[in-house]
Amino acid sequence: MKVVFESAVVPKWKNGVISFANVFVSRRPGQGPSKVSKGSSLTAAAAAAAKRQADQDGSAEPEELEDDGNYTQFDVTLDSVNVTLSFAKWWNGKGPLKDVEIKGVRGVLDRTHVVWPDEYVDPRLYKHEHNVGDFEIENFKMEDLLLTIHQPGGFRPYSVSVYTCELPQLRKQWLFYDFLSANQMSGSFDGSLFNIHPHQSHSPSHNSEYGNPDVWKKHSRMRIDGLKIDHLNRGVEGLFGWIYEGNVDIVADIMFPADSDESIGKVMSDLYDRLEATVTSNRYRNFLENNPYTADLDTPEQRAAFEAQNAIDHEKRFLIMDMKVHLNDVRAAVPLFTRDLSYINQALIRPIVAYINSRKTFIPINCRIVKKAHEFDGSWTIYDCGLMEDLSAETYDAFAKDVTDSQARMRRFKKVGIWSISLALQALFMTMSGSVA
Repeated sequence: MKVVFESAVVPKWKNGVISFANVFVSRRPGQGPSKVSKGSSLTAAAAAAAKRQADQDGSAEPEELEDDGNYTQFDVTLDSVNVTLSFAKWWNGKGPLKDVEIKGVRGVLDRTHVVWPDEYVDPRLYKHEHNVGDFEIENFKMEDLLLTIHQPGGFRPYSVSVYTCELPQLRKQWLFYDFLSANQMSGSFDGSLFNIHPHQSHSPSHNSEYGNPDVWKKHSRMRIDGLKIDHLNRGVEGLFGWIYEGNVDIVADIMFPADSDESIGKVMSDLYDRLEATVTSNRYRNFLENNPYTADLDTPEQRAAFEAQNAIDHEKRFLIMDMKVHLNDVRAAVPLFTRDLSYINQALIRPIVAYINSRKTFIPINCRIVKKAHEFDGSWTIYDCGLMEDLSAETYDAFAKDVTDSQARMRRFKKVGIWSISLALQALFMTMSGSVA
């Protein structure tokens, strides 16, 4: 990366705060090793734009084109960055940053150069591996962010905004988990408003369903309204991949486990058994579903081996996510290739698609996702932690249950209708026989 800042001052000597103004950060091929310099952010942005145009035109130097650029590239400017440094954190291998506050972020995030291999690759292999010096920021704040996102595959450009964001901690190794557990965050994603805030309840204590309240660190609610379906159905196998039109409202109540290992002993045994069984079944199913090389290994021996291997992991901290997904004005189509149907009962495909298309305006789905906390270790996205796979599988199960209930309800209606007609006919015949006599 290339970092250029116009000025740096120390306004608060007592607190050790350093303020950088008009910072330009760029990550593009051919920039050489990372460097930080002082200068004009406008000049640096113009130079980066000229360099990008030269790469697109093919007029760059041959030695500068050795970098294939197969990664997320960006050019952003930051109005102000306030940082607090800590020698103790740096000495302990946690990076020198203690507190960070960023305001006024503008720029472009370019992923059009990203390509994937033709063969299947488990997304969990892309998790970050911890290195000494990875930052562990104690307090992180960000305001007024607006970025334009360019995705690969000809996907339309869209904007992402963050109005305010406040995190109790931000660790490079737990990046996605820490953003998910934000104290508060609000913004918009492609015109869809989203926010994360503490969950409010009329009852001062948690529901007994979740066990001892001391086991849980916090209870948050995440909401996004009117998310366009094309953000969920691209490259996804399963239910969301069948839907090609509409938008989605998502409300998720998230229970975060306590950090202390001592809280493990406070979990009720029945609650732990339920969570462990849910995680084991879901992980085994997703392992089979999303790996084409093991899709036919659903045998008792394979299941027993997988559960035995999973039992070796003694991590007993769970994240519980109760989700309400509202599908609005959606349309679905039956998938063409059976490879996309590896983990589902194919007998229910057409009834589910017909069920979706018969509901013209609104389809509610309720499901629960249970994940072990360590699955977020090294995760930076919703894909490499397996959360997208779990969401697709759980929503399919909810749809299958709704379709089955709907079919059973229709059968009951038919039985009641036939019974009513038979009673009416019996009464009519009795009346006719009485009148004839």
